[in-house]
Amino acid sequence: MLVASIVLAICALASPAGAVASDPLAGRGMWIWYLSASNHGRPGSIVASARRYGISTVIIKSGDGTTFWSQFNTRLVSRLRAGGLRVCAWQYVYGRHPVAEASIGAAAVRDGANCLVVDAEGEYQGRYIQAQTYFRSLRRLVGATYPVAFAGLPYVDYHPGFPYSVFLGPGGAQYNAPQMYWIDIGTSVGQVFAHTYAFNVPYGRPIAPIGQLYGKPTISQIVRFRALSRLYGAAGVSWWDWAWAGATRTGWRSVSRPVGSLGALRSILVAAIRRRARGDLVVWAQEHLISAGYRIPVDGAFGPETVAAVKGFQRRHGLSADGVVGGETWRALLRYPTALVRWTRRGARIASAAGSSLTMPVPQSASLPGRRNEIAPVGRADGVDG
Repeated sequence: MLVASIVLAICALASPAGAVASDPLAGRGMWIWYLSASNHGRPGSIVASARRYGISTVIIKSGDGTTFWSQFNTRLVSRLRAGGLRVCAWQYVYGRHPVAEASIGAAAVRDGANCLVVDAEGEYQGRYIQAQTYFRSLRRLVGATYPVAFAGLPYVDYHPGFPYSVFLGPGGAQYNAPQMYWIDIGTSVGQVFAHTYAFNVPYGRPIAPIGQLYGKPTISQIVRFRALSRLYGAAGVSWWDWAWAGATRTGWRSVSRPVGSLGALRSILVAAIRRRARGDLVVWAQEHLISAGYRIPVDGAFGPETVAAVKGFQRRHGLSADGVVGGETWRALLRYPTALVRWTRRGARIASAAGSSLTMPVPQSASLPGRRNEIAPVGRADGVDG
């Protein structure tokens, strides 16, 4: 099982591995699903509202699967950018046609998007090959350094078969924007931060939380979400979504009012994995153990070979050899690069030295069912955006 482990300084693990110099999600961001439902789609009005409420980035839907949304276009992007806004495109992806989905994302980049946000959720469960195909295709089209963010379901432990390690791994997204909708999840603002960060920090990407304006959050909840994002070291926070901000009395006011300091956060609880754990976080640890020189399968199952490798690694690094990848072991392990694994439906077990390119079958953990979707489908039937 996966459990919370020892306290660990945030900066020790959340280094921006592969991140570009300028974070496109820094500051306040606002998501736009249907442009027509956001200030009636008028760019000048959107710019005026953004200035009034301190919004620096708008994240506008540009595609759904293999369909490009014409609301995202060069003219719109140019007008919003001329008004001082960063404009990111976001696409929802399903994994059925990953090469075509990558071309839809690249089209928005050609239209001038400052970044691309990839929204991948339950449909990508178990689809390691498709996730890798998507990013390999996307990177060929937009380049290795173009800023991409992954907006996924926040509770990694609820989705053991989801390829987080591909979306946030080498050649994947440089930024992690989890959908931390605490009301939908049925928890508090504080708990959504603690749980999300515990399981996302090990992936080593800067975290840009997405908060919710739908579902009738209170002003105090929204203000606390903003304060905690600062406390946890996030460079920016964004909100779902523009239409809801305008549909409630509290939306715009609560995302723009001054936020006091909650003090200093020295450490967080980071998820630990141990014998019999299964899931993508195990895949992630195994990929790093390979780079550290241990010849083990990357199967997402914390079995005897992985336990032995972890104990050997711990002894080599002067750590307690308990076979548990907890805070200190994560910190040491993540100093090694991620092994470059090419996922296939068929492949050999590891037969190469650390640092070599590997061909592996999809991990056993990819077939694990999700615990549940912690977030209900957002906005599909809320009557505001549609």
